[in-house]
Amino acid sequence: MRDTPDRPPSVARVAPGDTPPLLEIVEYTDPLCPWAWGSEPAFRRLRAALSGRARWRRSYAILFDDDDDPAPDPAAETAWYARHLADIGTHTLAPRAHVLSRVAASSWPSSLVAKAAEVQGPEVADGVLRRLRESVFVLGEPADSPPLALRCAQGVPGLDADRLARDAASSGVREQVLADRTEARRPVPEVLAVSAESPHPGAAKETPGGELRYALPTLLFRTPAAHRAVPGWRPFETYASAVDALTPGLLRETPPLDPAGALERYRSLTEPERLVLADGVWPPPDAVRVDTAQGPLWLHPDEARQHPAVTPGTPAPR
Repeated sequence: MRDTPDRPPSVARVAPGDTPPLLEIVEYTDPLCPWAWGSEPAFRRLRAALSGRARWRRSYAILFDDDDDPAPDPAAETAWYARHLADIGTHTLAPRAHVLSRVAASSWPSSLVAKAAEVQGPEVADGVLRRLRESVFVLGEPADSPPLALRCAQGVPGLDADRLARDAASSGVREQVLADRTEARRPVPEVLAVSAESPHPGAAKETPGGELRYALPTLLFRTPAAHRAVPGWRPFETYASAVDALTPGLLRETPPLDPAGALERYRSLTEPERLVLADGVWPPPDAVRVDTAQGPLWLHPDEARQHPAVTPGTPAPR
């Protein structure tokens, strides 16, 4: 029997006989991409405003590929990349690690684990992807090997860790990620040249192999009749405009949650995220603060008990 896992879930589930969601959103991303990390405040807000009314699918584009040439001077490359992350952080204001141990060797392990987690439901998948992002941008230890990627996911609520390990190593999940990688290298024409007032406007990138792929992140909004691509780092309003252009009235933004409710819902919040997702006196009394080189990460106490940034015996920010 082929070891392909169950069909992955999406933001909106369709029961037999129901009409499928009118809008599909494809998020071209990578767990280790700094611009994707910095886009999470807008993406979390957008997912909340579309809850149950759109299908949101992540396509893992593989930012760091296995066939990329190794750096002749890894220490110099790491120092350069740390400066690059700091520069990106001046725009996104997202946390970054005090010390970056290395540039990720490969995006495959984290992408396989993120894809495998989708079988266990959207909440588990979101939690696992979040931990994988935090591996590099909070811990400074990119999840670029199977053991590191699986270790990052430990303690995510509802996770079956044994199943995650089996699925991540399966040929079926590898085929899914390979299909994602291929899909990301077939960008729609309108992203080949982009003019926008953004430090990361998101024009398609040429890979070392000479292919073109979507810049990360890119959201592709699709209905049966039309599509809109929003590449790069953009404000929430740009994504909302794309939704309204394709499906007027579908977006229903709700008020921010109270601080305790936001931390309960998301378990891990950066400063930029809590400013758009929570409203009230911050932080909640039981929030656990993790300091980074650029602002704190706030953890729910249950998350902190399992999180590698604060759990004894695991690497922590310095």
